[in-house]
Amino acid sequence: MALVRTRPIRDWGVDPEAFDSIDRLFERMSAPVLSATANAAQASPFDLYETDDALVLEMAVPGVSADHLDVSIEGRQLSIRGTLPEEDDGEEGRRYWTRTLPRGEIGRTIKLPAGVDAEAVTARVHEGVLTLTMPKIQEAKVKKIAISRD
Repeated sequence: MALVRTRPIRDWGVDPEAFDSIDRLFERMSAPVLSATANAAQASPFDLYETDDALVLEMAVPGVSADHLDVSIEGRQLSIRGTLPEEDDGEEGRRYWTRTLPRGEIGRTIKLPAGVDAEAVTARVHEGVLTLTMPKIQEAKVKKIAISRD
């Protein structure tokens, strides 16, 4: 059997961050199918989009107040934790046929596509939607370079 020498990714001339989209694809493919007992964190839909100056995340957190949410950023990792309201199971006369509303602890960690200024992030909960506005750090902003004519 012959040994074949391989070259590390950095020698291929490819930015290692180009593989982030492939990582996200495999995360989606390996995500468990949701059921009534699935972790509520998996069921929290969100949108993440970019403007010229910031990344903006909008996440559904119905029934969760700002006091019950914890948001932190470490490097390019955004972590969101919270507590969904618990229903009192001891209420007389209540017999559930189906129980699919998420309850208890939720959590999600998201890899951000660009670096952000963690000190300038703003967070707001309005009508069940958590909105995070995360200003990009200077080096993550796109700068247009003017080309002079000869």
